Amino acid sequence: MTMTKEEVYVTMTFLDSDYREIITKAVCGRGRKLTKSENHVSPSHKPSSILGCWVINHRYHAKKKSSDCVEIHGSYDINIWYSFNDNTKTEVVTETVDYCDEIILSSRDENCLHDDYEVVAKVIQQPNCLQCKIENQGNRIAVEVEREFVIKVIGETKVNVRVSPARQSDQHKKHSRYSGDEAKESGKDDFIKGKRR
Repeated sequence: MTMTKEEVYVTMTFLDSDYREIITKAVCGRGRKLTKSENHVSPSHKPSSILGCWVINHRYHAKKKSSDCVEIHGSYDINIWYSFNDNTKTEVVTETVDYCDEIILSSRDENCLHDDYEVVAKVIQQPNCLQCKIENQGNRIAVEVEREFVIKVIGETKVNVRVSPARQSDQHKKHSRYSGDEAKESGKDDFIKGKRR
């Protein structure tokens, strides 16, 4: 019996191994970090009291620093509304703050194939003002800000997948059936052609 190329491939791979090795992209590491930092803002006037504080314009990007650490570089604007001159006048001061957070991976897959990783960072808590107060010297304002990130490191890894023997057997039978049907059809055509002659 002559088998097609597909039938030979199915038979040989089944006899060779019941598993297939697939190379795919997957999450190879995870990490999470909550950061609290104190920033100092120097207004143009000596503040009398704080009327409000908010943090806006958050921007950031992440990159892999080492095999188990990710760096997040970012910035945000602190806006402080304060009064001065014995609470007779008000003003809003804006300060841009740059930061760099290092996040250690809490879980990491050692079986990644290459060092070419993709880092995905997601903000769980946008930079938020926890406390805003005038320092004892009276010329600066201290702002406590918190932020939280979750990061995922994506890389290429190997996955072993078991192949069902029954499925391969069905494919073998299917190819055999198609080959038999084609032979029958060919015989019919030859019979009809012979009869017409």
